[in-house]
Amino acid sequence: MDRLDAMTAFVAVADLQGFAPAARKLGLSPSAVTRLVAALEQHLGARLLQRTTRSVALTDTGTRYLERVRQILADLDEADASASAERTRPSGRLVVSAPVGFGRRYIAPLLSDYLKRYPEVIGELRLSDLMINLVDDGVDCAVRIGHLADSSLVARQLGTMRRIVVASPDYLASRGTPATPAQIAAHDVVHFGQPGAPVDWRFVVDGRDVRVTCAPRLVSNVADVAILDAERGGGLTRVLAYQAADAIAAGRLRVVLADYEVPPLPIAVVYPTSRLLSAKVRAFVDLLAEDGDWRFGER
Repeated sequence: MDRLDAMTAFVAVADLQGFAPAARKLGLSPSAVTRLVAALEQHLGARLLQRTTRSVALTDTGTRYLERVRQILADLDEADASASAERTRPSGRLVVSAPVGFGRRYIAPLLSDYLKRYPEVIGELRLSDLMINLVDDGVDCAVRIGHLADSSLVARQLGTMRRIVVASPDYLASRGTPATPAQIAAHDVVHFGQPGAPVDWRFVVDGRDVRVTCAPRLVSNVADVAILDAERGGGLTRVLAYQAADAIAAGRLRVVLADYEVPPLPIAVVYPTSRLLSAKVRAFVDLLAEDGDWRFGER
């Protein structure tokens, strides 16, 4: 017995005071409605309806039970309507993940605009450079820079990101500008990456992948530290284009070895599935695509 079907049949019989009119309303046969109500009574161990050849009446137990069942069915209808509304109107909590620097500079302002546009949404921005599991961590969508290994996620590409080598004009004036990746060996290097990991920078030379092993004088897992040291003449550093954009625009850093850069990395927003995607996620993804300036792959 499906208890919800049985409860619905019972309410219909009580409201219409008969099995035949209840059956017509529900699109069932009178015998099917009779079986549902009988199964419900057996489950409860109590008679809900007094049946005669001419009428159907509620028992005392049935009267009390009807009031409770009406509330249960009303609550279910309200829950269904609420869930359906979330697919058509952005509402509820939206949890977004992004890399720390990129999220602070580019995603946070867009999320702020989004929340002004959709006041029924509560936003949460989680900034982390670690790769997280969206489902396990309760994240609705994430902005990622790089090639995606998780094929279970739906990805919408938003742009591209160069990985560039930069140095200060004063450093290049005193030490010379490297013309090829091989000449990096003659330069000081500031490395942005995980301390203790091998330091080799990848380039493309004559169509072939080439890795250059570096011996950095400074290593930091924070891009701002590497960029600041490079600005102060510490040497060459390799970062994502957006991380050095301000310093380049202000003339504090200059891009070198641009002709040997590897292909730009994709910037994408990812989410677990496109099937039954909630309105809040769909609206935020659309806003990223419409208003985001993701041209970091251009020279």
